[in-house]
Amino acid sequence: MIISASRRTDIPRFYFDWLTNRLAEGYVLVRNPMNYRQVSRVSLSPQVVDCIVLWTKDPSPMRGRLDALAPFPYYVQFTVNPYGADMETGLPEKETLLDTFAELAAILGPQCVVWRYSPVLFTERYTEQYHLASFRRFAQRLEGSTLQCKLSFLDIYAKIKKRMSAMGVHEGAPDVQAALAHTFMEIAAAHGISLSACGSTALADAGIPPARCIDDKLIEAITGQRLHTKKDPGQRDVCYCVESVDIGAYDSCLNGCKYCYANLSDKTARRNMQCKYDPQSPMLLGNLEPGDKITERAMKSLIDPQVSMF
Repeated sequence: MIISASRRTDIPRFYFDWLTNRLAEGYVLVRNPMNYRQVSRVSLSPQVVDCIVLWTKDPSPMRGRLDALAPFPYYVQFTVNPYGADMETGLPEKETLLDTFAELAAILGPQCVVWRYSPVLFTERYTEQYHLASFRRFAQRLEGSTLQCKLSFLDIYAKIKKRMSAMGVHEGAPDVQAALAHTFMEIAAAHGISLSACGSTALADAGIPPARCIDDKLIEAITGQRLHTKKDPGQRDVCYCVESVDIGAYDSCLNGCKYCYANLSDKTARRNMQCKYDPQSPMLLGNLEPGDKITERAMKSLIDPQVSMF
C-alpha cells in the first residue's frame, strides 16, 4: 500500500517528529474526517508499505534526519509557488525554498523530489505574465534538481469561496489555463523537466499529460517493482492519483495558505497544534476517546512478487 503524508497537512514541516515515531512504532491511528468516532489502525510495516509520498512546502525540518525514513521507499512532493505573504503567510522566502529544494535533491536524487506548482490562481497581482515570469525563474533554478513538475489550477471549493472572492481570486477561463499550461510545459522541457497537470478536463483535452501526485509509475521507477494499482476512488474524477492511505488530519497546517481547503481557519489550526498535538500519540491530533471505534485497515503490498522491472 502507498502512504500519503499528507494531502491534509504539511507533515514534513510541522509533524516530522510524530511521523518518525509512528514509523518506529509500526502503526498509526487515523480518525475518519467524515465520522469522528471511526478510527482506522493503519499498519506501517515495511512488509505492506510500498512507498511513502511526502507532501510539503518546506522540508527543512527533515534536514539531517532522512535515515528515520529507512527502510521505506519514498519521494517528496515539494510545492514551490510564486505567491507572496498575502497568499502564503507562513512560508520562508522563495530563494530559501529553492535552495532547500536543491539541497534535498542533491541527497535523494532529482527523481525523488517532485516540483508542484499548485494551485495556479489569478488576481490583479498574479496575472498570466506574473506566472510566466515566476515559472521560468523557478524552472531555471530547479534544472537538474527535479525531473517532474505537477501542475494544477485553483478549484474554488465552497468552504473557500467567500475568502477567495474577498481577495479578488479567480481560476481563469479554460482557454487561458490551457494556453498557460502549454507555455509552462515548453519552459519546463527546456530545463529537463516534464510537466503534467490534473484537476481540469480542459487541460486534458488540450493535450497536457495527466498528472498523478500519487504516482505508481514513479514508485515503480524508484523501487524497480511492478505495482498492481487502481485509481483512487476517494478523489475527484479529474484527479489521476492511484489509491493510497492518507495519515494526516485536517485543520492542522500552519503554512497559512489562503487558498487552502484543508483548514477551517489558521486560528483553528494553531489551536489544534497547541492543544491536541503530541508527537508520542499514535494519532496526529489528539488521542483515542471513549466511544471511538477502532477498525484495522486492510493493508497489503501492491508489488507483484513475480514481476521485476529489471
